[in-house]
Amino acid sequence: MLDVRRLRLLRELQVRGTLADVAAALQYSPSAVSQQLTLLEKEAGVELLRKSGRRVQLTPQAEILVAHTAEILETLERAEADLSASLTTVTGTVRLAVFQSAALALLPDMLTSMARDYPDVRIEMTQREPETALHDTWARDFDLVVAEQYPGHAAPHHPELDRVTLTTDAIRLAVPLASQATRIEDTATLPWVMEPRGAASRHWAEQACRQAGFEPDVRYETADLQAQIRLIESGNAVALMPDLVWTGRPPALTLLELPGLPRRTVFTSARRASLSRPAILACREILEQTARRVAG
Repeated sequence: MLDVRRLRLLRELQVRGTLADVAAALQYSPSAVSQQLTLLEKEAGVELLRKSGRRVQLTPQAEILVAHTAEILETLERAEADLSASLTTVTGTVRLAVFQSAALALLPDMLTSMARDYPDVRIEMTQREPETALHDTWARDFDLVVAEQYPGHAAPHHPELDRVTLTTDAIRLAVPLASQATRIEDTATLPWVMEPRGAASRHWAEQACRQAGFEPDVRYETADLQAQIRLIESGNAVALMPDLVWTGRPPALTLLELPGLPRRTVFTSARRASLSRPAILACREILEQTARRVAG
């Protein structure tokens, strides 16, 4: 009989790539992970790992086991969700990943409402960029993610995750109050602030500028939207900003409409096997109520 815990380690190795990453994610030592996988090889009676430089690679037989392990883990997760759903009290821990503007706009009211309506649910929130958060939720590091998708820029899809739209918000050009700019073309010679390369918002903003006929002069890079706002309000930069960032904070700058009136989509994702967990259903319910109040 194959040990499910060891099978999970094998799947984690496929997902994370190295023994060190598996050990860090599961709080084991690399040697302990290696020993367990060696025992799994003995149980299976076939070679599962091969050396490739300093790394190890999964054999075709290991890939077969990983595919079955994913099904086993989904079945176990559905069983846990159904067991939780049979209880009369909504309890448990929800590990939530959320990007910065959603954390600022939605999380304070959401957490207050959860504490009032579902006091036995513990929320553990971590700020993550959407692309990373979706992968980490698929990898079972998180239970629920609040992510974003820019127009014409699809967020990564993972077949084990669902996707439910939470809200949409307009994206506008933010310029200092003293600026003479009235449209995006007027900012061709102005300094820009954007998120670091690789972020969906950065790619989208660069494309918007190029479609307007210029390459943006990106002098400042920061993932901190509050820092971006300060740079704009102080007259040192311009940027493209989604409306959600102004929740509870009237902007001391000028917001200009963009061609086509683009909107960003904010959505939640969870593993399909966990969808019946009452704690996840409660989080989504409260998030949706909060998003409606913010949009309203």
